Amino acid sequence: MDLTYTEEEEAFRIGLREWLARTLPMLPPKPDPLDWPARRTYDLGWQRRLYDAGYGEVHWGATPTQHLIFLEETEEAGAPYVGANFVGLLHAGPTIAAEGTDEQRARWLEPVVRGEEAWCQGFSEPDAGSDLASLRTKAVRDGDHYVVTGSKIWTSHAEVADWCELLVRTEPISPAAPKHRGISWLAMPMDAPGITVRPLRTLAGSAEFAEMFLDEVRIPVANRVGEENDGWRVTMVTLSYERGTAFVGEVVACRRTLGLLAAAARENGRWDDPVLRRTLGRLSAEFGALWRLTQWNVSEAQRTGGVPGTGGSVFKLRYSHARQELYEAAAEVLGPDSLDLAQEWTADRLSSLSYTIAAGTSQIQQNIVAERILGLPKGR
Repeated sequence: MDLTYTEEEEAFRIGLREWLARTLPMLPPKPDPLDWPARRTYDLGWQRRLYDAGYGEVHWGATPTQHLIFLEETEEAGAPYVGANFVGLLHAGPTIAAEGTDEQRARWLEPVVRGEEAWCQGFSEPDAGSDLASLRTKAVRDGDHYVVTGSKIWTSHAEVADWCELLVRTEPISPAAPKHRGISWLAMPMDAPGITVRPLRTLAGSAEFAEMFLDEVRIPVANRVGEENDGWRVTMVTLSYERGTAFVGEVVACRRTLGLLAAAARENGRWDDPVLRRTLGRLSAEFGALWRLTQWNVSEAQRTGGVPGTGGSVFKLRYSHARQELYEAAAEVLGPDSLDLAQEWTADRLSSLSYTIAAGTSQIQQNIVAERILGLPKGR
C-alpha cells in the first residue's frame, strides 16, 4: 500500500485546482433540488465543461489515484457532483469500460463523458432487493432481440435517463442451481416501447427514484454486456465500483460538514457539552480513518488492474453508519432547525437513513466481509 502521491499526481492536482478556481465562478445558478429535469440539464452541462477541459474520462480513463484526487479536489472546491448522471459515470460507465466490447465502449462511454446521455439503474425488484439474485424480470431470446417483461423498483433517475443498466433473468430459477446463475446485464434504451415509469417520492420530498414496468420490451442482443447468463459476475463489477469509489466524494463532504457543525456549536453554545464534543471528535477520527481506507482501496485497485475489491464492502459498511451518526449529531447541534424541510441539513439527514440499505444492506456487507475477507463459512 502506498499512501503518497507522485510528482505527476501532484501536478494533476494543481492543474485541476487551478481550473476549478477559474471555472466555478462562471457556473449558472443551481436549479431547484427537486426539479430533476432541470438538474439533469445542469449536471450534464457540468460534465460537458469537464470534458472540454480534458477531465471527462477521469471516472474510468484515469488511474484510480487520479480519480481519487479528482473527487477530493472537486468536493473541496464545492464543484457540482455527478447528480443525475451518477449511474452513467460511477456504475454503468466503469462497468462497460471494464467488461464491454470495443463497439460497446465506443457507443456508450463517449456520450456519458460528453454530458449527452444519462443512465439509470434497473437492479432491484419488489421481491429482490438485498437478495438481488432472486430477481425475476425475464428476457426471452427472439432472434437478435431479448423480449423483456417484469418490474423494477428504486430505479435511480429513470425519469430523466436515456439508458438503463438492467439485470434480467435469461434462464429460469432452478432449485438445482444457484440463483445467481441465468442472469444477464443489458443496456436498455429508455425510449423503447413497453416501458412505464412511475416516480417514487422520498421522505425529503424528492423523486429521484421510480418504479419501472416492462411489458415485452425489445432489447437488441448486442446490448448485452458480457456473455449470456454471466450477468452476475458483471454485476459484481458494477457493485464493486458502487461500494468502492462512488462514495469517495461524500467522505470529503462529511469531513467538511463536521467542521461546519463544530463552528455552529461554538456559535449557539452547544460546544460546552462535553458529550457532544466527544461525539464530534470521534466522528472526525472515523472519517479520517475512512479516508485512509479509501486510499488503501484505491492503491489496491491500481495494483490489481483498476476494479475495486472487497475492501469496498468494509468501507461501505462503516461509512453508511458513520454518516447516520453524523446527522444525528447535526440534529443535536442544530436543535429545531434540523427539522426544517427547507434546510439542506434536513434533507441530508433523511437521506442518510437510506445508506445502510442502498448499494447493498449492511447485513449483505457483513456477509461479504465474513466470507471473502475473514474466510468464514457461508451462512445458510
